[in-house]
Amino acid sequence: MRVLMLAAGVGTRISRYLGDSPKSCVDIGGKPLIRRTMELFYRNNITDIAIVTGYQEKYIHDALKGFEYKKYKNPFYKVTNSIASMWFAKDFMSSDEDLLILNADLFIEDEMLKRLIKCEDSPIFLSDSTRIENADYRFNWEDNRLLRFGKELTNEETTGEYVGIAKIKKQDIKIMKAQLEYLVDKGEYNMWWEDVFYSLVETGKPIYIKDIKGLFWAEVDFIEDYERIKEYIDK
Repeated sequence: MRVLMLAAGVGTRISRYLGDSPKSCVDIGGKPLIRRTMELFYRNNITDIAIVTGYQEKYIHDALKGFEYKKYKNPFYKVTNSIASMWFAKDFMSSDEDLLILNADLFIEDEMLKRLIKCEDSPIFLSDSTRIENADYRFNWEDNRLLRFGKELTNEETTGEYVGIAKIKKQDIKIMKAQLEYLVDKGEYNMWWEDVFYSLVETGKPIYIKDIKGLFWAEVDFIEDYERIKEYIDK
């Protein structure tokens, strides 16, 4: 299994609290978040890892000293979103290995990763059905299949919050890359990497959901997210 971590963005919603440091490098229990995530993968015998950097990449590479990983860069991170970062790492995503894709500012538990690895459906996204009222990016699913998605969904329409990580079985990599190329060729540089998959829903390609209710996670989008992680670690 391979892992692609996307770490190019500035993180404008929390950047004023971080100085020059990328949000994937916030201190979590005495170590940068991205280093903690790398250790998580290594503990689970996943070592074929690539990282796409952009904003203040020196902090990320310093945080990961001692680890080997493939390095990609999105030089246009100021004017593009994560679909462009995904495109720069397209050669890493081959059809001979299953792939995990995640945002590098994501904090997850070991158990969450173990459950995702065991999933046989593809592509599959993690979602949390306990987070609805304060959900950021919202999913609506039925029978573990994604039906609707977006920030504009009401609480009544929301089945759970998107977590920030997905697994793609090797047989779906070719479809994913073709859709990625199609969207980039159209000039859709401001899409998120997840939009590659969301756009496939319209074609009839099922996108599956794994509910991880009861497990702790957080994406460091807002200072409140960081405070939740610190409180969890302190416990």
